[in-house]
Formats: sequence, C-alpha cells, structure tokens
Amino acid sequence: MRYGIAISMIAFFGLIGTAWGDSDDVKWIAQCLKDNQAAKVDASVIQKYCACMNDKMSSNETRSITQWEKTHVTEREACDKEAGWK
Repeated sequence: MRYGIAISMIAFFGLIGTAWGDSDDVKWIAQCLKDNQAAKVDASVIQKYCACMNDKMSSNETRSITQWEKTHVTEREACDKEAGWK
C-alpha cells in the first residue's frame, strides 16, 4: 500500500513539476520518497520531510537528499520536526 502511495506521489510531482519547482527538485524529492518508502510513517510525512530537505539544499547541490542529510544534522532534525516524523 505504501509503495503504491509513494509511486502515486512521484507521478503527481512529475506532473506539477514546473509549477512547484524545477526538474531537479522533482527528481531529488522523488528519489527521497523512494529511499524512504520502507519507513514506518505515513507517506505524507515522508513527502513533507523530503520537500523540506530539498528546500534547505542549495540549487547547485549534486548529492541526493539521502546523501546530503547525513552531513547536515541540524537541517535533518528541523525537517523531521516540521514533517512530524519524530
């Protein structure tokens, strides 16, 4: 069920990518959703977390959200809280 929700969200973000952010934003958020699909939280929490982390990253960043969060603990903790993950 969660996998289906995550795929639906990825498709949704792909459709609204130009209105919501650039194509890199959509790509990074979709990868973050995929990376976190096994998490034991609601898919909306993952989406909020991934969008928050993406917003905190520089537009010139080349690492994925999953890679970037490992070296940016303060930002990760802020997004955890904002998304309601913890």
